[in-house]
Amino acid sequence: MAISHFEQFLLEATVPDETQRPLGPDCLYGLYTSWCLLHNITPAEDITFRSAMERCGINLNNSRRRMAGQAAADYILSSYPDTA
Repeated sequence: MAISHFEQFLLEATVPDETQRPLGPDCLYGLYTSWCLLHNITPAEDITFRSAMERCGINLNNSRRRMAGQAAADYILSSYPDTA
């Protein structure tokens, strides 16, 4: 069975993180939109994204995920443009 683009996003742009500072829902969605832009995919609306993360087993209140890869760099630079 093919994996969804949401699952692909989790594989490519996040890694497990058991620290006390996992990605929150807003940061995870921002990372997702950066990942989508890098892959020429139209991002799903926030409510759809939240439902998809739940189906993928991600608790948005404690995602236990952190950023990784090119989408992380894009998200950070987009979030803090004065650092570029």
